[in-house]
Amino acid sequence: MEQKNITEYEKSYAIKEHPSIKGVQIIEGKNNFPISWLNQQGYCEYQIYMKGIETAATPEMTHGSDIHNQLEEAFKKDATPTSFEDAVEASKSEALMSRECFVVAPEFGIRGFIDEIWMKPDEIVIIDDKPGRTPYFSTMNQVRAYCLAYKSMTGETRKIKGALRERGTSNLFWIEVFTPEVEKEIRFTIERMQGLLEGSKPFIPTKNPNKCRSCRYKRYCEHFKRD
Repeated sequence: MEQKNITEYEKSYAIKEHPSIKGVQIIEGKNNFPISWLNQQGYCEYQIYMKGIETAATPEMTHGSDIHNQLEEAFKKDATPTSFEDAVEASKSEALMSRECFVVAPEFGIRGFIDEIWMKPDEIVIIDDKPGRTPYFSTMNQVRAYCLAYKSMTGETRKIKGALRERGTSNLFWIEVFTPEVEKEIRFTIERMQGLLEGSKPFIPTKNPNKCRSCRYKRYCEHFKRD
């Protein structure tokens, strides 16, 4: 596949930072949150509540960022710059791929960067890199939201697939067609996230003590049960 570095977008939005929730923007009058937050929402909603607390990056986070940056730099050396719209149009007749593809869907209040996307004449494959080989519900939801945002931006009629890949490898250990049923489920989850941000729904902490013990917010969390 030809490598395309997407560097520009025809459409832009007026953006305001949320007055009290760090990381949330207001786009077209709606709270807009990073899609990566769905990973934390599925792990423990209370992590989102505590996002304003500054904590040191874990070794796993640092290692993941290093690998991610290395792949991005290697990709840029061989990729041809293009616009998002031109890439989508060109992919209808030739297969191409891109990394760090930005997607935003104001109607749903989500935005984020797709790790890697394959645009083919017959299908779109949206890939998120994760450590390990386990398709957690939270990571699946993150990919589903990328699919939703991409579809919202393009009105895509080709088959869209979401996939999880073992970081630093070519191993796609989970792949799913973005069906109307899957879309309905992720839209429901995103609506819950919007309710959390608006204050109309309570943040529910995990009941899994193993998650609590490995959480970087545990020293600040009122729900953490110390031994």
